[in-house]
Amino acid sequence: MARLRSPEKRRALLEAAIVEIAEAGLGAATAKIAARAGVAEGTLFTYFATKDELFNELYVDLKSEVYDRLNDGFPLKGSAERRAWYVWSTFLAWAIEFPLRRKVSLQLTMSDAVSAETRARVGEKRGAIDGLFAELAGREGLRGLPAGYGASLMSSMQEATMDFIAKSPRQRKVLIERGFALFWRAVR
Repeated sequence: MARLRSPEKRRALLEAAIVEIAEAGLGAATAKIAARAGVAEGTLFTYFATKDELFNELYVDLKSEVYDRLNDGFPLKGSAERRAWYVWSTFLAWAIEFPLRRKVSLQLTMSDAVSAETRARVGEKRGAIDGLFAELAGREGLRGLPAGYGASLMSSMQEATMDFIAKSPRQRKVLIERGFALFWRAVR
């Protein structure tokens, strides 16, 4: 009879993977991930058949965490500027609160180990956010540019904002507000 898998052990493995990947990159050893989670390496492979499966599940977990936060309280009836501010500030709050999660999420986003199917599965959670960026794409600042350019522009400007917040934490509020003002000026 197959043993039931513990949700607590699965969670511990995912959390351990975040720390190990943040420290060592995607080459992090599964033995170290398992040890950090307090389980044998073989146990890791009862939860995730391969390292790529672990990466895919971690990608889903991290992206779902962000999108769940963004979707919770999303101002569906707000102006485009209000909705963009919500995406801007809510994502930055998450990224600043969880720097290791952000770092690992970026690495997984760039990784070929994360399958197109996994990316599509996570993409389903972006509904209102995608709607906002589709609307922004029709504005003068983004008109005629490739699909996704507005979202990429916001993401890049958020990264710059986080970099400067790390260097000057006392300027956090002004950096977040003025960074958004620059983004909005570019796309309005």
